[in-house]
Amino acid sequence: MFYNAKNGNLKIGNTDMDYISFGTGKRVFIMIPGLGDGMMTVKGKALPFAWEYRKFAKDFTVYLFSRKNELEEGYSIRDMARDLKIAMDKLGIKKADIMGVSQGGMIAEYMAIDYPEVVNKLILVVTVGRQNECIQSNVKRWIELAEQNRYGEAMKDITVRMYTPEYIQRYRLMLGVLGLFPGPKNKIRFLRMAKSCAEHSLYEELREIKAPTLIVGGERDQTVTGEASKEIAEQIDNCELYMYAEYGHGLYSEAKDFNQRVYDFLLK
Repeated sequence: MFYNAKNGNLKIGNTDMDYISFGTGKRVFIMIPGLGDGMMTVKGKALPFAWEYRKFAKDFTVYLFSRKNELEEGYSIRDMARDLKIAMDKLGIKKADIMGVSQGGMIAEYMAIDYPEVVNKLILVVTVGRQNECIQSNVKRWIELAEQNRYGEAMKDITVRMYTPEYIQRYRLMLGVLGLFPGPKNKIRFLRMAKSCAEHSLYEELREIKAPTLIVGGERDQTVTGEASKEIAEQIDNCELYMYAEYGHGLYSEAKDFNQRVYDFLLK
């Protein structure tokens, strides 16, 4: 199989969780996706992710975990971290480098705080440690659109706020396709994930993170702001901060050196 790419599923409580893995390295590298996971999980995507992140396949065994497929009311970011720890235990993963993007970064923060023994190095990408007006406004709008079953509009709005105008212009046909998106199979799941984003705040607890940490933000971030990454860096002693001046929330897709930057941090 290409880069040893595999699709998997785990039983978690009374529901299940989709995940994928690839690579052959001895070190484990866990990637946690953002709120987009509420629209579509990683199920069946082992091959495309293995290709996109093939840089890591030789030195790491890489896992991407979705959230559970059924989320109880009031399900929090901290609950997501708890369930990720359960998934790690089920797979026999005792320690890993962990990277979280956006909402995934919020989960990664709790992993480093609540389960420090399983975190080797930590990478927090375009995420927040506390609420700000920008993220509150965005999440409120996406929740309202989802509640009105206007998922195509929500997807277009999310995309426009993620990427730079230059990137949008290059892939403008993509916006038309996104506008036709009918919504996720489990619409309650997306709403509960979105609401957990709007409630996430652990700014003072960030001081408890001891794992070597790389924080990556974008100065043009219209989803959570670039300032949010700088605020996190103020709270974590053992950290490095890198800000992309030219990119926003989707910098992990736009910045050609992103994978190399992460790779270099993990191996140094």
